[in-house]
Amino acid sequence: QVQLVESGGGLVQAGGSLRLSCAASGYIFRLNAMDWYRQAPGKQRELVARITMSGFTNYADFVKGRFTISRDNAKNTVYLQMNSLKPEDTAVYYCHTLVHLIEYWGKGTLVTVSS
Repeated sequence: QVQLVESGGGLVQAGGSLRLSCAASGYIFRLNAMDWYRQAPGKQRELVARITMSGFTNYADFVKGRFTISRDNAKNTVYLQMNSLKPEDTAVYYCHTLVHLIEYWGKGTLVTVSS
């Protein structure tokens, strides 16, 4: 079955960096786009970044120039490099994909940015 497992979250000071990873299994990773979403306390889940199977990327305006999404098809892993972190980036970050029209989510990893 499809599994997505995030890692790399933690506590960081404002201006710092973190790299999140999402290890995928149970499907042909290289054939699917991958997304990172986030959900802050009391807010709706929102799309942060997307990378297509061809490697094209797009980003939410609030992370452009600070976050970079990438993928390693040999390792079935997608990454989110987060730089210049702000307190408002505090959230649970989720990995997401769509396989045969079915959505899959990881359990999330918590990122806390202190001011």
